[in-house]
Amino acid sequence: MSNELLETMIESLSFEEAMQQLEQIVTLLESGEQTLQETLSLYQRGQALVQYCLQLLDQAELAVRNLSNEKP
Repeated sequence: MSNELLETMIESLSFEEAMQQLEQIVTLLESGEQTLQETLSLYQRGQALVQYCLQLLDQAELAVRNLSNEKP
């Protein structure tokens, strides 16, 4: 398991980077090669990444709505 994957601050990631990390986590979890503790750590990281991505999507949706409501 990559320590870098778990140590990178989530808030410093772009949406695309966060999604890439989620894909890596899913691959690692599906392999079944981690210890129980590693699996729990990966799962927690994945949950945090999902929440972060949802937050970024909400912000993007709000920005689009604000742009749509602007008068030319």
